[in-house]
Amino acid sequence: MFRVHAGTTRKYCDGLTRRSFVQLGIAGLASVGLPRILAAKEASQQFGRPQRDTAVIMLWLDGGPSHLDMYDMKPEAPAEYRGLWNPIRTSVPGIEISELFPRQAKVADKFSLIRSLHHDNGDHFTGAHYLLTSRDGASGGDTTGKYPSIASIATKLRGPRREGMPAYAAVPYAASVGLRPGYFGANYLGHAYNPFETNGDPNDPNFKVDNIQLSDALTIDRLEDRRALLSHFDRLRRDMDSSGAMETMDRFDHKAYEMVAGGAARQAFDIGVEDEATREMYGRHPWGQSTLLARRLVEAGSTWVTVHMGGWDHHWDLKAGYERNLPIVDALVSALFTDLDQRGLLDQTLVILCGEFSRTPRMNDGGNGGPAGSMGTPGRDHWGNAMSVLIGGGGIHGGRVVGATNSRGEVPQDRPVEACDLHATIYRCLGIDPSVSFLNHAGRPVPAIDRGEVITELL
Repeated sequence: MFRVHAGTTRKYCDGLTRRSFVQLGIAGLASVGLPRILAAKEASQQFGRPQRDTAVIMLWLDGGPSHLDMYDMKPEAPAEYRGLWNPIRTSVPGIEISELFPRQAKVADKFSLIRSLHHDNGDHFTGAHYLLTSRDGASGGDTTGKYPSIASIATKLRGPRREGMPAYAAVPYAASVGLRPGYFGANYLGHAYNPFETNGDPNDPNFKVDNIQLSDALTIDRLEDRRALLSHFDRLRRDMDSSGAMETMDRFDHKAYEMVAGGAARQAFDIGVEDEATREMYGRHPWGQSTLLARRLVEAGSTWVTVHMGGWDHHWDLKAGYERNLPIVDALVSALFTDLDQRGLLDQTLVILCGEFSRTPRMNDGGNGGPAGSMGTPGRDHWGNAMSVLIGGGGIHGGRVVGATNSRGEVPQDRPVEACDLHATIYRCLGIDPSVSFLNHAGRPVPAIDRGEVITELL
């Protein structure tokens, strides 16, 4: 097993520091072979879901963003519930969002809001696992992922939309509650279906992505010679292998070769060629430039790109945190929808913004169990009973709201939605049959989702 130290993440509210590692091993690599993948694609077409040339950009707000301070404000609720900011009108009559989102308000016709998503759990790990896999299976007591992410399933079935590009990428890395790749990973599908992580800061003038450049001493011809030699040495092991390990390594080799030799990936990752006006529109900071890089990747042919934006666990000092974070999110979200629309890519690029849960409707006193204000100014605690999701593009109607919470934003009052429903909708946009099954570590077939209904109001 190879283990590469990938640094540490900030502490979450449970007090744990999670040292993350990128691991490559051969244990538990049972996965569906090519014949079953082809059968799954055919099944999708028979079910009336022909594959579409659709990509996904997921903006992941790790830590849990508050719906009441962003997309589901309650101006008539008591002061301790409604929060610190006022709602503003958008370009769509009847839809209001936070006053800290003036740019998104102008492009609200390009996205829709789900205001009634819930999973009723306040555990970071349970929530993240549920949102990314549509299943329970993790908790603070056992953080191990049990199922593959929707992104790994989708990209296993779809592959890249253009040869030479990673099908599944993460900018700058894939992380859920400090775990890399955490619940963004492939689990029993095999490591080959984990996301390709860019690492680094795309806003850095010297930003570059490792492992897609040839060293000075290596030419394409020599690289091909190395592949042939390794193939010769591995033939006997491959013929004897029954674990699926060699298939996984073959996929790694193929993807690495295509990315290095083809040049498409190098060009897509070269964010420095973007004009300055576009870069400024997204915002000259890591989150903005990561989102711009995600657009470049789907434009070049990647199928799924996750953008990680951490730092949303605001048990206290919520005001300062949101006055810092929300204008950044406002700029990059509005820029992404505007940019995709102007480039003719919006109809084929599904954009999703969410986190693992929301925050308590009632604000706390900033004491975290101690004297009021002893930890800082008031904040909000964990809340999985109601949360908002922004979704648009890729065949989704813009300017709509699905569901509603009660007067204090505590629970869904109308049209409750679960993660499995969101996943079913994403699969529909991608043209994938969600009943396709994959073999887990025990060799048992597990469907992509157990249940879930497409959110038809969005389509």
